[in-house]
Amino acid sequence: MRKLVPFLLLLLFFSCNEQAKKDVSSIDPVNWNNRIASISAEDSLLNGTSYLSVYSQIYSETEHRTHNLTSTISMRNTNLQDTIYIKKAEYFDTKGNPIRTYFDEPIYIKPMETVEIVIDEKDQSGGTGANFLFQWSIKPNAHEPYFEGVMISTSGQQGLSFTTQGRRVE
Repeated sequence: MRKLVPFLLLLLFFSCNEQAKKDVSSIDPVNWNNRIASISAEDSLLNGTSYLSVYSQIYSETEHRTHNLTSTISMRNTNLQDTIYIKKAEYFDTKGNPIRTYFDEPIYIKPMETVEIVIDEKDQSGGTGANFLFQWSIKPNAHEPYFEGVMISTSGQQGLSFTTQGRRVE
């Protein structure tokens, strides 16, 4: 019995620790570290900023009832040959307050590749009017990145899904 109690305490500690990691939205941050890109001022890249609306929740029946949604945020490179760079992906709530920044250094997206951020259905920090700002860099004459949000929820036999598209703001 004496040996069992410390074992159970350790098990409880590690299971709680693992749950805390799962509560954070998106893919494992290690994946961002594997995508870090070094951008030099001499690269003569063009810079831009794009906006994407995202919904953690939507209203149903009245303004007092909401449905929670899972959001998949796609960052797409539509170029056949050129790599693009995303310098920042910042998530904001309905009131415009920053919630989180997904990576601290520029990442690359290879030609025709899609990289995704997933915001879990249980993560309601964004609310009904959440949004993303993406700062990016491309080679001259390359296509700008394409940003898309897919929101989905299922409950019983009921399903709900819709998309949003990003817009360049700078």
